[in-house]
Amino acid sequence: MRIDKFLWAVRFYKTRNIAADAIKKHHVRINGHLAKPSKEVYGGDILEIRKNQIDYKLLVLDVPKSRVGAKLVPQYIKDQTPKEAFEKQALLKSAQNYYRKKGTGRPTKKDRRELDEFLDDDE
Repeated sequence: MRIDKFLWAVRFYKTRNIAADAIKKHHVRINGHLAKPSKEVYGGDILEIRKNQIDYKLLVLDVPKSRVGAKLVPQYIKDQTPKEAFEKQALLKSAQNYYRKKGTGRPTKKDRRELDEFLDDDE
């Protein structure tokens, strides 16, 4: 089965087109080699995929005939991604939240007036 079709069939990417684009951008390797969308994938292959700043490592157990349900995915791939990759992602996300909390944007006129009033009181 083609690698783009395989990644779509095991629900790693939502559409086959998105999978093909990721492969063309060199985000997917098969057994350490860069892949093309038409590259065939077989049982026992190791896939290295970069998605959402995480380097996934998947072992192909078997190749499905068509797209499978989410509950059946573990029959076809085994996730060997190190836990450090997910911890690194969580650390990056928390670092971003440190500087600006979600939902806070530019100050409003009311915020500015309150700040001006506060500063006027100090003088």
